[in-house]
Formats: sequence, structure tokens, C-alpha cells
Amino acid sequence: MTRVVIADDHAIVREGLKRILEGQEGIEIAGEATNGFEALDRVRAGGFDILLLDLSMPGKSGIELIKQVKDESPKLRVLILTMHEEDQYAVRAIRAGASGYLTKESAPGQLVSAIRRLAEGRLYISPSVAEQLALEVHPQGDDAPHRHLSDREFEVFQLLVAGRSVSEIAAQLHLSVKTVSTHKTRILQKMNAASVADLVRYAIRHRLSPTPPASA
Repeated sequence: MTRVVIADDHAIVREGLKRILEGQEGIEIAGEATNGFEALDRVRAGGFDILLLDLSMPGKSGIELIKQVKDESPKLRVLILTMHEEDQYAVRAIRAGASGYLTKESAPGQLVSAIRRLAEGRLYISPSVAEQLALEVHPQGDDAPHRHLSDREFEVFQLLVAGRSVSEIAAQLHLSVKTVSTHKTRILQKMNAASVADLVRYAIRHRLSPTPPASA
């Protein structure tokens, strides 16, 4: 029996996922979490095999949450189910320790297949993500500036282009305003950008922004 914990801050999403998974042979819902801190509590308590994790939740979230989950429980399999397209986070999530990556646009059957694949000890990634991972081992000259951002910088970059202020980002990521400001400065330098507007245009051009602002 594969025991799954669902971590998502939206009750309607959790209920939908439970309906998909309940009744599937060999799969059991072992619990839920509504934010990153609850997810970590579940991980520490143990007793399950796969964490079905949303990347964008209140409290600790994103790539940093994946890393902490794997630090706390290295053998736990993490399956990302998120609104973020593969171009935005998939490779970073796999590098951080996730075993699979699905968007919330995926068909229910894909979710079940992904869980069964992870339960067998295998990865569940698309051919395009596998290709990106392969290119990291054998680079082909892709020197896109955003690839030089650290995982935390990339997370701040995503929030900046989504229109969040430095103080809002600090509150969401549980960082000081000074730390976020430092990240912002480094991001602008690494991206050779003069302003957040430049970052927004870059994000749209490279499909790194899920909801491009109309004024960009």
C-alpha cells in the first residue's frame, strides 16, 4: 500500500485530489497539510511514502521547502503538483530532490500514474524536463541569465515579476526586508536589468511568468 499525504492550501483542491485517489487500488490517503509548516510536521511524524506537494503555499514553500523535506526525510518521495509550468520550476524542483513534477492542468490519470511510478522508486518527469536535465550534464551553450540565479533568487524573481513588493515578498518567504532587497539587487545585476519592468519583460519573453501583467 502506498500512503500519500496531500499538501495544498486550497481545500477544494485537496478534496478533488482525494476523490481522484480514493478507491485507487494500492493507494491510501494518509493525511493533509494546508501550509509548508504543516507539511514539515507531517514529514517529521512519518508514516507515509509520498508527499504530494504544491509549490505555492503560505509559510515555507517552493524549492526551499523541497530541500528541507528531503533533509528531514531523505527517502520520502516528493511529487510536485503545481500551477507553475515546467519552464518555471520543474528542473529546479528535481534538482532539489523532487521525484516528479505535474501541473494542475494534468489529467487525473497522469496523477495516478505518477504516484504509482514514484512508488516503484522511479522518477516521473516529462521528456522536455528530462532533456533540460541532460543539457545540464552536457551543456549546449545555453547561457540564459535566469539560469545563473540561485533557487532563492529565482523564487524572489518570480514574486517580483508577479508584482509583489519587497515587503510582501519578505513576509511571504519569512525573510527580512533587507535580505529580500539584497536578493533583488543581485537579481538585477545577474539579469543585467535596470528595473523590475525589465525583469517582467524578460519573464514574459522566456515564459517564466504565469500571469504576465498587462502593463509590462
